[in-house]
Amino acid sequence: MDLKKYQERKTQQQGFQLGRPLCYSCMQPGKACYCHAIERFDPQISFVLLIHPIEVRRRIATGRMTSLCLEKSYLISGQNFSENPQVNALIRDPANHCVILYPGRDSSDLSLMNPLARQSLVPAGKRLTVFVIDGTWATAKKMMRESHNLHALPKICFSPEKPSAFRVRKQPKEFCYSTIEAVHQTIELLGGDLGLNLKQRPHDNLLEVFDLMVERQLLHLRHAEEIHGPFNSRDLKARDSR
Repeated sequence: MDLKKYQERKTQQQGFQLGRPLCYSCMQPGKACYCHAIERFDPQISFVLLIHPIEVRRRIATGRMTSLCLEKSYLISGQNFSENPQVNALIRDPANHCVILYPGRDSSDLSLMNPLARQSLVPAGKRLTVFVIDGTWATAKKMMRESHNLHALPKICFSPEKPSAFRVRKQPKEFCYSTIEAVHQTIELLGGDLGLNLKQRPHDNLLEVFDLMVERQLLHLRHAEEIHGPFNSRDLKARDSR
């Protein structure tokens, strides 16, 4: 049995356990499936989404959603990627210029760079390949710490201009972005320099799909609270993982 068939069968089994079928792509129950809203595009950047195993099981995690929206992207599950053959192959590929989207003092802030400085980030003839860690802030730090092959990659970041719209999941700070919001902002800052027609705004579909999911979740929560009463944070976390 190949990996795709295995994942489809596993998804189907999970759906039966929940009493409702799940979409094989977005891992959502039928009524919550957002695949119809996706308009895949090539951002002229390869995004490698390193997703923590806990995030794989979370319905409102946005790493999978991001991967479904982007052509030439990768979704790789794990915690320590030091010996991951796919990750190491991408890093060693001479056609790629690899960086990691990760904040810190040694990270280059794209928001502070002029267009010429941003263009100089990518050597001529190379495809920009951006690694993105998809997890909670605590798990992301641990993934970065344990994955020694990521340490040598140049770090990039940006300065958020507005709070996160992830209203169904608590963020450490209001300007801490979800994965899909962070990828959208990275494309906003770098895509135009690499050949993406920003005037057509193809990358805004990332936020459209994200907003659709958030609004559906809020509607579902409001309906559930009308029946069962208000949920506390522990209840929401448990529902998120179902």
